[in-house]
Amino acid sequence: MVSAVATRVETDPLPFDDFRNLSNDELERRILAVKARLGDSLLILGHHYQQDEVIQFADLRGDSYKLSQLAAQSETCRSIVFCGVHFMAETADILSRPEVDVYLPDMAAGCSMADMADLDAVEAAWSDLGELIDTSDLMPVTYINSTADLKSFCGRHGGVVCTSSNARAVLDWSFAQRKRVLFFPDQHLGRNTARAMGIPLSKMHVWDPRLPLGGNTPEAIQDSTVLLWKGHCSVHQMFKPAHVAQFRERFPGIKVLVHPECMMSVVEAADLVGSTEFILKTIADAPAGSTWAVGTELHLVHRLAKEHPDKSIHFLSPMVCMCATMYRIDLPHLAWTLENLARGTPVNRIKVPDDTAHWGRVALQRMLEIH
Repeated sequence: MVSAVATRVETDPLPFDDFRNLSNDELERRILAVKARLGDSLLILGHHYQQDEVIQFADLRGDSYKLSQLAAQSETCRSIVFCGVHFMAETADILSRPEVDVYLPDMAAGCSMADMADLDAVEAAWSDLGELIDTSDLMPVTYINSTADLKSFCGRHGGVVCTSSNARAVLDWSFAQRKRVLFFPDQHLGRNTARAMGIPLSKMHVWDPRLPLGGNTPEAIQDSTVLLWKGHCSVHQMFKPAHVAQFRERFPGIKVLVHPECMMSVVEAADLVGSTEFILKTIADAPAGSTWAVGTELHLVHRLAKEHPDKSIHFLSPMVCMCATMYRIDLPHLAWTLENLARGTPVNRIKVPDDTAHWGRVALQRMLEIH
């Protein structure tokens, strides 16, 4: 007679506290074990702002635009673990195949810029603007650093998503169809891009959602070409024109390279401005012996200096300017997420509601089709 052996079925996720005090070596061993076990069914995406200890495990890395494309193109994975922030994981969930599940190692990894514009405030602004101008001639454009419901808002209103890589192309597309643009949530990217297109500052007005009519007169709104939401990136806001001047004084001949989320005064003082991918390519292609001051997130700049020892690469600000929310993704959270996934007790799944995902996908697909 053969006796039956009861098998215990695990139903509760492994607690995070089990991972908090493990050594980095042990955490790395566990992460590699899960990657080997899950193989092609697992895709780890890593944003360039991640810490070195985390991004070393990314199967693919990039900025917001590149990672959006990679999520849309993936054909083999069944699970995406996104080492980034919440809006990025939402975007991956919207663009990936229906059978793919997306996970964020720490749900507290948000984005202060994305939090500066919410759906209620944008819908209220749209309604107020409709009292003064024809909103059918107003193109809503949301930066990818925004929540899924704002991407959905743009989809429903004929609008589009942009990134710092394609903001110029998106605005060209927008003005080919409509007279005005409402750009949110980052005023600096919108202003810098529109100004580079030749749109005068007198035709751009900031919309402060806390003030009646965004703090504008009816005449200013009616005369506007671009309405800029009062939002910003807390990292890129830290760079000042004085920092540029200090580096030029210390290093004659230095080249200053900054991200377009920086203030207009910093962009004007710089030699080159562009997206994260542009910054990476510019440094990679620069001649040996050249000297650079780079105005973007701290971890990325330090990684560039390490990867290009033949060049002198400096962080533009004397202050620490790292993305604190991106920093929440660490080895304990990554190992915890991966082990639970492999065990069948997944944690921190990002699931965008179907209707929101549908219209968000419309706006994101428009973005991906614009070159």
